[in-house]
Amino acid sequence: MSVDMNAVKELRYRSGAGVLDCRKALEECSNDLEKAVDYLREKGLAKAAKKAGRTASEGRVFSYIHTNGKIGTLVEIDCETDFVARTDEFQELGKEIAMQIAAAAPLYLTSEEVPQEDLEREKEIYRQQALDEGKPEKIVDRIAEGRIAKFFEESCLMEQKYIRDPEKKIKDLVVQEIAKMGENIVVRRFARFSIGE
Repeated sequence: MSVDMNAVKELRYRSGAGVLDCRKALEECSNDLEKAVDYLREKGLAKAAKKAGRTASEGRVFSYIHTNGKIGTLVEIDCETDFVARTDEFQELGKEIAMQIAAAAPLYLTSEEVPQEDLEREKEIYRQQALDEGKPEKIVDRIAEGRIAKFFEESCLMEQKYIRDPEKKIKDLVVQEIAKMGENIVVRRFARFSIGE
């Protein structure tokens, strides 16, 4: 099957994958661009899962200061080699995540980092809200669980929607870069500073 080079170009732009990977994806998906994007994402997730166990002991600390000088962030992002840490793609990822932290003000890195007592307190608040709204007792716990998922999406950096592309979460952005760069990448920790907070 012949593959249209314009489709390869478009797929490469949308996915960040290499030319050969894009050609193969289009061949596998009968030149259907949307299916090829999904195909590459699935392959990227599989590659990223294989790399997740590898040690990431190199990396960089990135910073972002908002133009008004009232908000600033620091974020440590690690990778496996200094070579990757110096690439433009890695630098760009660091800048984007530092900016995300400034804009979206996460409280935690991942949902696993939320202290159990904070989680219990949030659940209790959501249960009470559901009861106050007149919801039946038997579904209150399900409602609270749904609101906890929303809490994670707002409060945990890796679960937040990427400010430049709300279709993606930050963890999806990192997985995409792992697949592209071929190394494990770990967002290790962050700090956000805001005048008056």
